[in-house]
Amino acid sequence: MENVMFSLEGFNFSEVQDKLSSTDNGFESMRGGNIGKQFNSYGTEDWGGSGAIDSLYSGYGFYQDVSSSEEIIFSKYPRLEPQPEPRQQSYSDFGLFDHLGFDIASPPIQTCLEEISKLGEIPTEIQDVVQPKKDKQFPFSLASLELLKNYGSGIKRLNGDRRIEPSTETALTKMSSRKLSAEEIMRIAGERFIRSSSQAVEDVVSMLGNPFNLSFSGLSDEEIRDVELAEFLLASAEKVGDQQYERATRFLNQCDYLSSNKGNPVQRVVYYFSEALREKIDRETGRICIKELGKKQPFDVDLAMMSANPTTLACHEAIPFSQVLQFTGIQAIVENVAEAKRIHVIDLGIRNGVQWTVLMQSLASRCGCPIELLKITAVGTAAKHLLEETGKNLESFAQSVNLPFSYNTVMVSDMLDLKEDLFEINPEEKVVVYALFTLRSMISVPNRLENIMRVVRNINPCMMVVTEVDANHNSPVFVNRFIEALFYFSAYFDCLDACMKRDDPHRMVTESMFFGDGIRDIVAAEGKERKTRHVKLDVWRAFFTRYGMEEIELSMVSLYQANLVVKKFPCESSCTIELNGKSLLVGWKGTPIHSLSVWKFI
Repeated sequence: MENVMFSLEGFNFSEVQDKLSSTDNGFESMRGGNIGKQFNSYGTEDWGGSGAIDSLYSGYGFYQDVSSSEEIIFSKYPRLEPQPEPRQQSYSDFGLFDHLGFDIASPPIQTCLEEISKLGEIPTEIQDVVQPKKDKQFPFSLASLELLKNYGSGIKRLNGDRRIEPSTETALTKMSSRKLSAEEIMRIAGERFIRSSSQAVEDVVSMLGNPFNLSFSGLSDEEIRDVELAEFLLASAEKVGDQQYERATRFLNQCDYLSSNKGNPVQRVVYYFSEALREKIDRETGRICIKELGKKQPFDVDLAMMSANPTTLACHEAIPFSQVLQFTGIQAIVENVAEAKRIHVIDLGIRNGVQWTVLMQSLASRCGCPIELLKITAVGTAAKHLLEETGKNLESFAQSVNLPFSYNTVMVSDMLDLKEDLFEINPEEKVVVYALFTLRSMISVPNRLENIMRVVRNINPCMMVVTEVDANHNSPVFVNRFIEALFYFSAYFDCLDACMKRDDPHRMVTESMFFGDGIRDIVAAEGKERKTRHVKLDVWRAFFTRYGMEEIELSMVSLYQANLVVKKFPCESSCTIELNGKSLLVGWKGTPIHSLSVWKFI
């Protein structure tokens, strides 16, 4: 490489994240009040004829200048309102993913034990439970224990619920007054599974005949069944990790019998993870050839999100995460371009582009510094017709709010071909780069990620807004990925259950296609075949720092904006808004789901 700054050498996404805790300590929690006027939307009749804008962005309060008109806009400064009550609480080889071991089998469970042990010593009292004999080790259980401990500490939850302490019956009794979440069920099952390590549980019969040393005191009949179902899933994963596929299949048969893609969140989660484990067994035993899998047309999440289809719109309206991230990110942009008359947004993954109607509304209503031009450039490698359709919709909306606007597309066959001279950059423009769930898709192809960062560096934008999945799903160790993904999707499925009816067809599609495919990829695939590779915020921090970038602190206005959006949802007490350093984590009952961070070059 000519410039060391752009070298990926020495940076290891998978290694860094395996050394990080599954949760982030020291979050600052905050809660906003419902202030401001209602957001008015325009041009809905031109947005695909669906009225999508009105359904997505109506009914939110925003900060505005005192001199502004009735239409609500974002502002650099908040109005003087009563303070809300606080809530109670070439990195060239990249080091890389799977250590470039793309052609080898999944690492043995012993490797997991070695990796996990680096996190710290296991307390003596726990060692006595999970490893009663010095000559007998239980790698899967120890690994599970460390990850479970991470999930059980270090998070401040905004809804005031007590953190679960699965090792004590007292905690179970305290929780008996409310329904346990899917994530809590998984943690109880994990603790029971850990305690079972001292018992030679080899099959379903012996598992049922040897109850573990943790009573079900305080749990409902349904919760007891869910815990037992989760235990079968953990037992099957252990056997898969040990390559004991026949025994794993016995446990999976029990999972299939008890789980359902139409049941409660635990049953649904187990249903999809059980499917993924079966596919992993088929892959590793040769029942499914990798070439045969390659012939199947995979479900492309990013492509599906490029059109305002009914499922994505329904989820956007019912689930708070997307709107919280979009409104908060746009607020950060508005503050950083407050004095600019010409603004150029480079969107690395524009999807349906609805988020930019919020920025247009703000800029069109801006007082004192009228906008001369808003330019949006969408970058893509496929589906040019969808990008062009998005442009037409945005142009129509811009006209409806009388905003000077231009839209361009930069199409490349491969992100390796992206160059800064493809963008029409005007020296008078203030450039913003926007990456919404874009960079994660290139973790498995680091040379493309490297090229994007080189181009962004040469453009030198005033800011780069990055939204990503905040999860550790990139470990080269199977058991680590399995446990991390199990807790993450348990929290997300619990959110879906709170926000949508169980028989909602859009929920079914979301779980089976958007999430089900991702679960199978995380669990069943290894090496270069594994495309779904999420990493946590601290990993992205280390990555961006290598490129000479520094984190921009989100303002209190942006954070308050996030809380205003959350308060519009019936499930607002369960959606957590937490500061992590200078960035934002949006989660469900304390489990991080997405991150929003803003960056600039030093």
